[in-house]
Amino acid sequence: LYFSAQEGILIFYHIKDLQYEIKICADISQPISSLMFSPDYTSLLLVTDQGTVYSYRPAHSGEAVKLLDASSSFFLAADFLTPGNNYCVSVTISGEVQVWSLEDGTFLSKINLNTEVQIT
Repeated sequence: LYFSAQEGILIFYHIKDLQYEIKICADISQPISSLMFSPDYTSLLLVTDQGTVYSYRPAHSGEAVKLLDASSSFFLAADFLTPGNNYCVSVTISGEVQVWSLEDGTFLSKINLNTEVQIT
């Protein structure tokens, strides 16, 4: 079980029977608004309230890597663009949908929906 604390800490609970173990996986020092696993569960996207997206690979137990910083765009959410784990899609409050490379955070394309977006 992965979850995030208000302070921007990614925490893993390993639960087996009646026992559990807590592990702090990453500290990105920004409140995390959402977590999203890739379709094959090898990567985890961490989206912050400030519009930054990080990637965390549980099998590698390393730090979270900053992929993109869209804070000036009022970034709302991100998800993996399937099939595969090479791209993610994000959306801004203004309705701009963007595609990014997960390898290096390169912006690839966008389309504007011409409507304000809200997450409910």
